[in-house]
Amino acid sequence: MSKRKADDPKQGSITYFFKKTPATASTSENDGERAEQGVEREDGMAGGGKTEKHRTSGWDPDWGADPKYKAWLYKTDLGMFCRICRTHKKSVKRGTQTRPFIEAPCVSYRKDKLDRHANSETHREALKRHVELMKGNTVVAAFDPLVSLEHEAIGQNTNYRSHRIIDDMLDILAAVIERPILQAIRTSQAVGLELDESTDVSVLRQLDIHVRYLDQEGKLCCHFLALVPIQDGKADSIVGAVREVVEKKEIPPHLICGLGTDGAAVMTGRINGVAKQLSEIWPGLLCTHCAAHRLALACKDAADKVPYMKTFKEHLQQLHLYFRNSANRSAALSAAAAVLGITDFKVKEVKDTRWLSQHLAIQNLQKNISAVLNVLAEEVEVRKCAAAKGLYSFLATYRFIAALHLQADVLPHLSRLSKIFQKEDLNFLAIKEQVPVTLAIIGHIKDAGDQQAPGSHLSRLNQSLDDPAGLGQFSISVEQERGRRGQPEGGDREHFWRRFRSEVMDPYLNGLIRGLEERFPNLEVFGSFSALGPQAATSPDHEAAHGHLRTLAEHFPSVDASIAVEEWMSFREHVVSGALKDKTQLGIMNDLTSKYEEFGVLYPNLCKLAAIALTVPLSSVNCERDFSTMNRVKTDLRNRLQGEHLEACMRISISGPSVQEFPYEEALKIFFRKPRKIKCSDNSCTMCH
Repeated sequence: MSKRKADDPKQGSITYFFKKTPATASTSENDGERAEQGVEREDGMAGGGKTEKHRTSGWDPDWGADPKYKAWLYKTDLGMFCRICRTHKKSVKRGTQTRPFIEAPCVSYRKDKLDRHANSETHREALKRHVELMKGNTVVAAFDPLVSLEHEAIGQNTNYRSHRIIDDMLDILAAVIERPILQAIRTSQAVGLELDESTDVSVLRQLDIHVRYLDQEGKLCCHFLALVPIQDGKADSIVGAVREVVEKKEIPPHLICGLGTDGAAVMTGRINGVAKQLSEIWPGLLCTHCAAHRLALACKDAADKVPYMKTFKEHLQQLHLYFRNSANRSAALSAAAAVLGITDFKVKEVKDTRWLSQHLAIQNLQKNISAVLNVLAEEVEVRKCAAAKGLYSFLATYRFIAALHLQADVLPHLSRLSKIFQKEDLNFLAIKEQVPVTLAIIGHIKDAGDQQAPGSHLSRLNQSLDDPAGLGQFSISVEQERGRRGQPEGGDREHFWRRFRSEVMDPYLNGLIRGLEERFPNLEVFGSFSALGPQAATSPDHEAAHGHLRTLAEHFPSVDASIAVEEWMSFREHVVSGALKDKTQLGIMNDLTSKYEEFGVLYPNLCKLAAIALTVPLSSVNCERDFSTMNRVKTDLRNRLQGEHLEACMRISISGPSVQEFPYEEALKIFFRKPRKIKCSDNSCTMCH
């Protein structure tokens, strides 16, 4: 239809429509306005119905501002077009090739035409493509077909999708990550190794080796070194695997000065243990037992030697299982906690192998003991649950509440010490400084007796028992579970407290103090490293520092005792009034080991001792983290992943940079060192051509 006819005022009348000639009607029907499945009739009639009232003045400027049409409608001198359909138009397979709003303009300036196009399938498909493009899905979806097309252009026998080529690429990526680490290890002044063994999801024994070394600035670096499958857990097999890794990685054996293990008998055996055998192979090797494991064992032994504390821990685990094994009980506990304004409350699990689990369980339960007792009481009254009755009779006692408050006072300090021992860059200074502090705090709690420090949980014990909004509603007047030990019932809180102190509190705290002192003694070698600290330099007793240096020289053959004493006399002046004044022992040792400072030339023996002190591992926590990564990588669905490929996956996961920062150019250079059939399209590229 021409523009002249569209502007004709007669055209808006029904009389004019019926007076049209057949030729004119035919022209009107072929004006290009058609739906995707058929011709859009200009008269706007569907099945012979009446037409809607429409404008007679052509284009309405309000259409451009209408939210229904604003995003896609625009007008030209020829007519109206759809911006989205013209951008994302789909080819026509049958029917007319010139569709209104797309290939041809729409010159029927009627609102029903706009609505009909907006509801058409063509417009909806174009709108869907536009949304996908805005989200980026179109680019992602087109990537795989594009790669497949490039592969098909090369040939069917070179698609680079086989397991062999994928393993090759994986090894290359891991090698790119490992190369700078090995270079830094070989230039370090000292190296420490952490060992631990575990089993994977395929029940295969895996030996994990983690390495500690110093960079050019004297800063400690810790990295995953190797994962070696071993046939058995014998000491000979572990020693052979460690020596093989050291030779394969080309690590100078004379640099290895420290070995950290979890303290298992196979590792620390005095006659034929791993530490014993490696000490004979590498003279001067200083072997240590993981500090985090030692702390966990000290806490476990202290609790197990007090009968009530052992039962206390067992009931915490039973309480966790009681709620975990039932969705209804968990829902009831959540509802009871919600009444008290607590959200997401759960009874935590207690396990000796999870070092912080008991602290989290006690912390959670101590705050929400009222909600737990409410749920247990309801289970006993309504459902007559025997398990709930047993738990309630144990928990709703004076002794349990007192033990709960005691643990709430003690465990935060032990948990803080455990977190320090779990640091990646842990050194001997942590044991030297933090263990005495923890011992002093536990001693203060024990000595305080009836006069506990204000603000502590034990000082608020009676207040908690009388709180009407908390434990007061349960009227706890029983000392401990009835009939468990055959003791006579009755008595007041003063008698309950005295018996609790003598039977539970004092034995438990004494066991903790004794366990920490036995498992963290002032080791002669580690204590001798204090000669490098500011206290030894400022002390008038120089003979003590000289004795420490001689002790260190006897253990480490690479250090000369007489020269070390001479160096210390000059080094002392730097600490007292020179460049090392007012620095901590850690800062002093970092400056001694830095290759950017002059101390390495002035005091080579002292620098060697400082490097050893920083790199000797005091825990095997890094190996535990490596095993966590192994369990994430090697799952039930990937249970056949093993050997070098498992090690490569772990190296990429642990030590690899982000995807954006990975040095892909270096990986490509290694990849194209072998003849490859796939090459890039740039003929001037020297890498692949």
